[in-house]
Amino acid sequence: MKAHTASAMVNLQMFTHSSHFSIHHRFFSTTTTPNPQLSLTTSYSTKSIRVPFPVLSCCLNSTTEASTISSSQDESPPLHNLPPPVKKKRKAYRRLRPGEAQGISEEMRFVAMKLREKKLKLKTDKSDESDRDSDGSTEDDGDNDNDNDSDNDDDQSWEPEIDGFLRYLVDSKLVFSTIERMVDESQDVSFAYFRNTGLERTESFEKDIEWLGQQNVTIPEPLFTSKKYVKYLEELAAQSPPLFFCHLYNIYFSHIAGGQVIARKVSEKLLEGKELEICKWPGDPEELLKGMRDKLNALGQHWSRDEKNKCLKETSKCFMYMGTIIRLIIMR
Repeated sequence: MKAHTASAMVNLQMFTHSSHFSIHHRFFSTTTTPNPQLSLTTSYSTKSIRVPFPVLSCCLNSTTEASTISSSQDESPPLHNLPPPVKKKRKAYRRLRPGEAQGISEEMRFVAMKLREKKLKLKTDKSDESDRDSDGSTEDDGDNDNDNDSDNDDDQSWEPEIDGFLRYLVDSKLVFSTIERMVDESQDVSFAYFRNTGLERTESFEKDIEWLGQQNVTIPEPLFTSKKYVKYLEELAAQSPPLFFCHLYNIYFSHIAGGQVIARKVSEKLLEGKELEICKWPGDPEELLKGMRDKLNALGQHWSRDEKNKCLKETSKCFMYMGTIIRLIIMR
């Protein structure tokens, strides 16, 4: 066997204690760990040494970056097999209703304003139609005289009468006595917020009706529409207090903003300017109404959006009934 000489140059800094290399021999193979204390340069003479020299065939370092990166790249799945990225659904925020930030009373005020604008628009449209009809008419003077007479009759039909005013007092007294009785008798804790507010009108209507009865005027019975409205209020007080409270507030609001104003004008025309009891208050009516409004808004913070939407619908219904009662003053 011929002797072979080999030399190995090894850099110690490239090996760690975890580094391994394999030595292959024609007679046997083994795996060993290099000893840093061993001399790095070894030479053998072919004449003095006749033993086979092992050959370094493989070097593996578990911390080598190249092997780690190559293995991770081989094991990574192809990009086209990756699932699509999950898109986060955008949260949708509900748009606030007009006046919602201020409270339920402000929302109802916007509904009342919209009803008023709608009423004024209808009135304007009717007046425009009548103007176009009058411009395009070809009737003679005699016909025009008859038309003027009918217009005068229409104007006179809107004049207040004592009987109509008394009917207004009777039906209003029925409504106010009902809502105030429901507030006093209810066992619901929330009804206590609206007791002794200074807005109570039952006794005031009773005094004015009694005074008119002494003027040889027959006191009528409440109309069917008012009785129907009162029954509806009783059902709301038992089944849905939030809806009842909205009617309660709107009834007082309509009386302060419109009812007592019309009553003063009727008194100037028919009662020689007598100061009616329904127009007397223990304080500033606007401040008293504000106190009720604040309590209503405080309770409204605990209502659901569905309950508030129903209250807005009830606002239109309340003004419809109260408008019917006020129109009793001018009806013949």
